Amino acid sequence: MIRYRSFRNTDPPKLLEVWNDAFPGRSTWSLPKPEYLEYFVFSKPYFDPAGLLVAVKDQRVVGFAHAGFGPSADAKALAPDLGVVCLVAVARQEQRQGIGSELLRQSEAYLRQRGAQTLLAGSKWPENPFYFGLYGGSSSPGVLISDAAAGPFLIRHDYQVWKSTQVLQRRLDDSTHPIVDGRFAAHRRRYEIKIRSRTEMKSWWNECVLGPIDLSEFCLEEKATGKIAARVAAWEMGDFGQDWNESVIGLLDLEVRPELRRQGLARFLLASLFRYWQDQFFSLLEVQVPQELEPALKLFRGLGFEQVDTGHAYKKSSGGTDA
Repeated sequence: MIRYRSFRNTDPPKLLEVWNDAFPGRSTWSLPKPEYLEYFVFSKPYFDPAGLLVAVKDQRVVGFAHAGFGPSADAKALAPDLGVVCLVAVARQEQRQGIGSELLRQSEAYLRQRGAQTLLAGSKWPENPFYFGLYGGSSSPGVLISDAAAGPFLIRHDYQVWKSTQVLQRRLDDSTHPIVDGRFAAHRRRYEIKIRSRTEMKSWWNECVLGPIDLSEFCLEEKATGKIAARVAAWEMGDFGQDWNESVIGLLDLEVRPELRRQGLARFLLASLFRYWQDQFFSLLEVQVPQELEPALKLFRGLGFEQVDTGHAYKKSSGGTDA
């Protein structure tokens, strides 16, 4: 008989076992100790034990689901009307017995009881209260299609694809995509690259989600004025890379000042950083781009990035009511 209950402080080692069994693919990395769950999940200021539902069979934890809430419009608080089922994990030998369905049902009930009017599934920035750095790669893409069973499971429970994200990677030793641009010489004369640790986040939500990682910012600075023309944030994906047998950099938040766009500055900044990271013995870059941002997709494809996966965030088709 399966029992369902909320999280207890003694659960992390058991959750770790389920995690490593339920997610064998490229979407996650093998967690060596439960402290990683504490660091990336339980330490969030809004963590609520009641939102982490656990399935127990014969005194063994065989599955869990975790639900939370997205950010308010100003990213200064939670939005209680926006519920997110971050993940549902069931040990492989216990799958196809209705455990995942019941965990999902109870997660939805938890969210509705606390005011959720919209139900999402799959953590996608910025609706990603938990598991950045543990699931999905360089950012939070929703549910990856490489987790082949997850998407059909959600669709069977009245969820529909809401937003999609392309996961792109580029090898740093790739000589088949030479980057040539006649504008680069002028950019070298006018700009220089500055590297700094991003110690101040843009918002409370950024601090909550990105706080566990060591994030650096690479800026293209005007030599004459000191103004920032373009920037990109990056972090070392050491644990993912260990599972992939690569040294990986994840890219986030590429920005160019609006009045300086369409001048090749993003292309120049990234091309310059490719050489820098290669000199630091990194072998692979990953970036995640929303499907609707065609100019960004075109930029990265032109720099030799190739699609390796796709993430989908799902929305309950019946909103906050039972289907």
